[in-house]
Amino acid sequence: MPIIDVIKYTGSPDVLAWKHPNSELGTWTQLIVNESQEAVLFRGGQALDVFQSGRHVLNTKNIPLISKLVNLPFGGRSPFSAEVWYLNKIHTLDIKWGTPTPVQIQDPKFGIFIPVRAFGQFGIKITESKKFLVKLVGTQSLFDTETITELFRGLYVSQVKDIISSYLINKKIGALEINAYINDLSEYIKERVEPVLDDYGIGLVNFYINGISIPDDDPSVVELKESLSKRAKMDIVGYDYTQERSFDTLEGAVSNMGNSSGGSSVMSDLIGATVGVGMGASIGSNVASQFGGIARELNTQQQINNVPTQTIKCSKCQSLIESGKRFCSNCGEEVINPDEIVCSKCNAKNEKCNKFCGDCGTSLIKECSKCKAIISNNKKFCSDCGEKVD
Repeated sequence: MPIIDVIKYTGSPDVLAWKHPNSELGTWTQLIVNESQEAVLFRGGQALDVFQSGRHVLNTKNIPLISKLVNLPFGGRSPFSAEVWYLNKIHTLDIKWGTPTPVQIQDPKFGIFIPVRAFGQFGIKITESKKFLVKLVGTQSLFDTETITELFRGLYVSQVKDIISSYLINKKIGALEINAYINDLSEYIKERVEPVLDDYGIGLVNFYINGISIPDDDPSVVELKESLSKRAKMDIVGYDYTQERSFDTLEGAVSNMGNSSGGSSVMSDLIGATVGVGMGASIGSNVASQFGGIARELNTQQQINNVPTQTIKCSKCQSLIESGKRFCSNCGEEVINPDEIVCSKCNAKNEKCNKFCGDCGTSLIKECSKCKAIISNNKKFCSDCGEKVD
């Protein structure tokens, strides 16, 4: 192969590193380096002399390192073999990147794993030509943006996964909110990828995330969105999950009561509470008291082994007491059945319609000493004037 007289770059503009096909050089060979380029001479796998932009003659003054290896005569004409590499040092800003498959990221707010895909572009420039050639190019004759994208695919995929996860955790941001933080996240990723590329003689000019997508049909995403939608409704109306479960429980209990005697009263209370919620009423203490009343009413027809158990109210504290109990379990008051009258003389229980005690014959009807109104035997005060009954 003849010794070449002039060497210049004839590669494509998107090429980052290009090796001249002819390695037979001479001390009279001219090396032309354009602006934004560098040329590096290789010999025996070593990167030796570096040439900046301009026209250079490869005499011993310009190639001091290679002349030591091949014993070139100073000032004389001599052929020698060496590889010439051209490095394109312009900013390459349109390198596309993207996650080929969804990356599973744990949402820091809700703890569930959500598939996330991200894509964007970044810009690079070669900062150290020797380091770039030795660590990345190797024996290849051409190194373009497509090659560097392939080489760093594993890097940015793993880095993006870890960095996005750590960013969400540190900032306590939900995965569904992440698109609002794309600019901050882009800068966050750039700061962490930059040192890695610098180790290969590459400077990271910029790094952009153009979009982050989450599949809408993923079961985890569907469930999370439904939960968030339900929570939003609760916040608007003004109740929480516990209260909603109470609504569901009460509704089911009312349905099970069917046509029982307490059904209409309970349903009335339940409708009243629901209407209050629908109209935006303050349901903190109000609904709590409504629930208390409803729960007490529901207990009048609770199911025990599928057999309805009748209950009555305590005359003192209004707690519900199972039929047949003699004392209230809440306040200790003796149970008085509203359908019975207790004889004041012998304490025998008589039906409410009786006028005299069936055991001792004592009158079960009293007359108020003040207003002369008729008073049942088991009443302690007159219902008309409030006078205490002896």
